[in-house]
Formats: sequence, C-alpha cells, structure tokens
Amino acid sequence: MTSIHAQRRARLAAQLGAGGIAILPTAPERPRNRDSDYLYRHDSYFYYLTGFTEPGAWLVLTAEGQATLFCQPKDLEREIWDGYRLGPEAAVAQLGLTDAHSTAELDARLPRLLENRRQVWFPFATHAGLAARVEGWLNQVRARVRYGALCPQQQGDLCALLDEMRLIKDEHELAIMRRAGSISAGAHVRAMQTSARMLRAGQEVREYHLEAELLHEFRRHGSQYPAYGSIVAAGANACVLHYRADTAPVRAGELVLIDAGCELDGYASDITRTFPADGRFSGPQRALYDLVLASEKAAIAATRAGARFTDPHDAAVAVLAQGMLDVGLLDKNKVGSAQDVIEKRAYFQFYMHRTGHWMGMDVHDCGSYVEPGEVGQVSERKDPLSGELILNRPSRILRAGMVLTIEPGIYVRPAPGVPEAFHHIGIRIEDDALVTDAGCELMTRGVPVEPDEIEALMRA
Repeated sequence: MTSIHAQRRARLAAQLGAGGIAILPTAPERPRNRDSDYLYRHDSYFYYLTGFTEPGAWLVLTAEGQATLFCQPKDLEREIWDGYRLGPEAAVAQLGLTDAHSTAELDARLPRLLENRRQVWFPFATHAGLAARVEGWLNQVRARVRYGALCPQQQGDLCALLDEMRLIKDEHELAIMRRAGSISAGAHVRAMQTSARMLRAGQEVREYHLEAELLHEFRRHGSQYPAYGSIVAAGANACVLHYRADTAPVRAGELVLIDAGCELDGYASDITRTFPADGRFSGPQRALYDLVLASEKAAIAATRAGARFTDPHDAAVAVLAQGMLDVGLLDKNKVGSAQDVIEKRAYFQFYMHRTGHWMGMDVHDCGSYVEPGEVGQVSERKDPLSGELILNRPSRILRAGMVLTIEPGIYVRPAPGVPEAFHHIGIRIEDDALVTDAGCELMTRGVPVEPDEIEALMRA
C-alpha cells in the first residue's frame, strides 16, 4: 500500500513540469544556550512529504517521481547520546523512497542531480542561506557546460505548490486534527475547573498554575508539544493580544483568557476561551461576553463552502459594531450608526485583529488568502484610520476540506468616554472550523462556550 507521504510526493512531482526537480530541507537543530538545543521540531513542508522527523535531512524529488533522501548516517556512538537514527540503508524501504544517502554526500551529489534539469524548485525565504547554497550547486553545473551539461534556467518557489496542496486537508490529517482539538478542549476544561477550585479553597492562583494544567493535559494524552506559546492572561493582561502566561495573580471577580492548543503528530489545534476566574460572570463581563459569542455564532453561520474567507470576519464585525453601540462602548452621537462604525473602522479601538486564519500543520498555516484565479482583479481603497492606500484583491473562496479558526474578540483599555465598568476586560472566543459543503464542523467544542455552561462546569 502506498503511504500517504508517497501519494503526496507523486502529486507534487506531477506539478514540477518536464525536467523539473525540487530540493527541500527539513529544520536544523537550533542552540538554546551553551551546549543545550531547543526542543527539536521538524519543518512542516518536509514532514508533509516524508513523515520523517530527524533533523538535518534533505529531500530531492524529480518530475519523474524519483525521491532521494539525504539523512544522518548510522553512528552507534552518537546514537548512545542522541538517540536512534534511521540511516540511509533503512530509509528507502521504510519511507518508500527511490534512494537515500548520508548528508555528508549532499554537496557532492546535488550538482549531478541538477544537471540537465530545466527548472529547480525550492522553498523561498524559509531557510536562511538556502538560496545561496542552491546557487553554489548550480555554479558547479555551469562549470561542466564544456562537457555537455545543461544548467536549470528557471527557479520556482516550492512553497507556492505545497501551500495549495496543504490547504485542503485529507481524512488522514482531519482525524489527527480532530483528536488534537479534543485533547486541547480537555485541557481548557481542566484549567477552568482548577481556577475555580483553587480560589474556592482560598489558595493562591497564578497564571503559571493554569498553564501547568494545560501542559499536563496535553502530554497526558500523547501530544508532543504545545502548538504555540500558551496565552494565559488574567484580568487586564487579556487586553494584550499575544500575552504569554506569566506570574500575574488570578483573582476572583476577574476574567481569564486562555488561548492554547496542543500539537499532535505534526498538526496544530487552536482554542481560546474566556471565563470568570471564580466561576461567575459579573454583569458587565456577561454583557461583553454575550456580544462576542453572538459575533462568533454569526461568523460560524457564514463559514461554508462557496463563501469567501472574509465573510466570517464581516459577519462578526457587523454584530460587534451594533453591539458596541448597544452596550455603550461607542457613542452613537459621535460615531453614528453601526454601518458608520464599520465604514470608519471605529470598532478597531476594541477589536483590532482578523476573525480567523488557516489551520493545519502550523497554527498559522500556509495558503493564500486571495483567490488564485482572481489575483488580477484589483481595487483600491483608503484606510479610514491610517490613510494608507490598500490594494484589495478578491478573497479566497472557501472549499470543503479547508480548516480555519473563528476567533472574534473585544479588548477594552481605559480611555476617555469608555464606561469604567468595562475597563480592563478582554474577551476572545476561538474554535477550529472544518469547511464542509453544508457549513462547517467545529472540532473544538469539547469545551463549552455558552456562559451558563461555563459557570456550571466551574461549579462541578
């Protein structure tokens, strides 16, 4: 049976063009300090095509489907210290490759592999020094022209091909992503309940206590890493969009915003929930929470095959704009109607990010947000806040198998005219949505979003 990775390589090979060849490295190990490295994580593109997780490897793929791996050679002494290596001899059969060699042979073999090829593909701007290294190999090919060698005359960005492939998830990927979403949802439930339980017991609670609960639940269920640095933001810290869990106290009467997800077998999850630290929303907190939840529901309803990527954002903004007027965050005597709020981007004071992004192997996954067949349809508009001229291109059409996040929010910093009851409240609700022909499937609803359900969960 052909592996999923071999199938992907075959699909990519068919897009390289006659005489095409692709070169793709994985990630190197990176030093953290002195003689310690950061925890290793493979390159997503490389893993997508190979399923191979060892550092420092390279894949060379031709249009004819010849797949050659360069990897670390077997070295029993180093394996005592650093762990098992597959080695070139075993790689061919285990990974379904044509050939495999030691990375020590890379510079000697690459020029010959590039000879008489029409086009060379490699990922642009993702690996420092890669373009220069490819140019060095090409120069060696050019030096052999007197012997009849032809050098590739064209270079292409391999990411452009792989991004389109990775944008539509197959059932193998979706099964992993659903599992990752379930694990992450359980971690959020655990953090919510821990916060309420510790505060009821009169114990000190810090952001890092809740982060520890997340990490415990991730690993307990087999996740290899967090998909990104966990955001655990108590009180006013929730108004910092990329805040990281730190030492701030978690206090009764305040909200806690947790944006965290695990990575499982190379695929990310991404969930945000906002909850009362002691399990009960105050009136102002509930008013803003209900507004954000209503905006998420509107965005979810707009997420379906055939819609544009921007449709969920526009749906969320429409609800938020009217809601900000209704609760008094914005003064209608100053900003006008909800449509005025949208056109002037007056909502930006309290909602300054987009409502979603692609999800997959990377938490902010690859893939263009512009519809490929409509790139040339350009219109201009002037941003009402910055005055900058912006070129608009048609947004991506959503298709079944795409996965995106839906994550509206409200962040209220003290400012003139802003009701004091809302000061320092930050709320975001985020779920991972699989686009289907009928709408979308939320893969992260193992943790509740309804405020009454959150309060009931935290009482348990």
